[in-house]
Amino acid sequence: METLINPSRSSWEALCQRPLADDPMVRGRVESILARVKEKGDEALRELSLEIDGRALESIEISREELNAVRVSPEIEKAIGRAAINITAFHAAQRPREIRVETAPGVTCIQRPVPIGKVGLYIPGGSAPLFSTVLMLALPARLAGCREIILCTPAQSPEVLYAARVCGVSRIFRVGGAQAIAAMAYGTESIPRVDKIFGPGNRYVTTAKQMLSAGTVAIDMPAGPSEVMVLADDTTPAAFAAADLLSQAEHGPDSQVMLVTDSEVTARAILEEVERQKALLPRCDIARKALEKSRAVVLPALGDRIDFANTYAPEHLIIECTEPWKLADAITAAGSVFVGPYTPESAGDYASGTNHTLPTSGWARAFSGVNMDSYYRKMTLQEITREGLAGLRNTIVNMAVAEGLDAHANAVKVRTDE
Repeated sequence: METLINPSRSSWEALCQRPLADDPMVRGRVESILARVKEKGDEALRELSLEIDGRALESIEISREELNAVRVSPEIEKAIGRAAINITAFHAAQRPREIRVETAPGVTCIQRPVPIGKVGLYIPGGSAPLFSTVLMLALPARLAGCREIILCTPAQSPEVLYAARVCGVSRIFRVGGAQAIAAMAYGTESIPRVDKIFGPGNRYVTTAKQMLSAGTVAIDMPAGPSEVMVLADDTTPAAFAAADLLSQAEHGPDSQVMLVTDSEVTARAILEEVERQKALLPRCDIARKALEKSRAVVLPALGDRIDFANTYAPEHLIIECTEPWKLADAITAAGSVFVGPYTPESAGDYASGTNHTLPTSGWARAFSGVNMDSYYRKMTLQEITREGLAGLRNTIVNMAVAEGLDAHANAVKVRTDE
């Protein structure tokens, strides 16, 4: 990790850049995949499975019998059950309510939350099958009352399938990559078209989601490689901070971790501990590549550390220093904040109850992580009595005429003029 001592504010924007930029090669490949799936449906899915994964896709959908036959260890079964309880409890408390307001006499306005009809969940394969993400995406969908919950994944681990069964996923398909996103967006002979797509993935998956969100399907949020920022000081146990940094670095070589502290001595102690712990990790090579694009930033002034954190807008922000809530209350841009030395980010990843599907790449300045609102549309309704419309007559007519929209004005006049 590169160490920077009290960098000037003029350099912060550059320091907060993520390591990956738009790749024309990836976009070109994804465009080709999307076009093939749109045109050829299941046939394209089978062709792409052979071309990309070297795997014959004989049966696209996982049958109910296959799903019911899945077994996991008692320890994993218990862990999934406990995590599901906490995730359900936190998300159930977020259910939106209908709002009804009489804005003027005889004028009633309503906002009604309506569940999204069909949602598509994507769970990547790779070296770390993320069955925890099944819980994070499917449980809120079920709580919201989404009519159909489908899941695409190339990860055939029993844990992924078991979690999907526990969460009440409607249908599961053995499809991965950008082609899975295309299938859920366009629909194929086997995979139904959905209204909104959720879930993480590699550059191809992320690019497919972003391209399709321009006009074909809604997506959860813009997202890229995982990231964490740790705010530390001389009270922070170096082992804690190092473990937190490595817990994100091991996600993938494109991940980024940031250490922000008040002294060079603290930074050095934590980075030495990072090296010690890294050598013990099975995913040491992955973490090493992520650390090559990561930074330790020393900012002596507390205000600068807070401002730098808000400038970076991390996916995960861990605050393990003196008076952590003082800093947490000043944070305005982060996907999820972990307060205090005994609140590791991995707790949120698995079992505390908050959702771990979060905005990355600075999008936390404008986007929330997945929550119950993600699975609803907010539809407005209104009813106006004759007397209520009469009370609004002049307001509406004068505004419509001033905008040059006489038909708008007439729609009120024909109802109110004698």
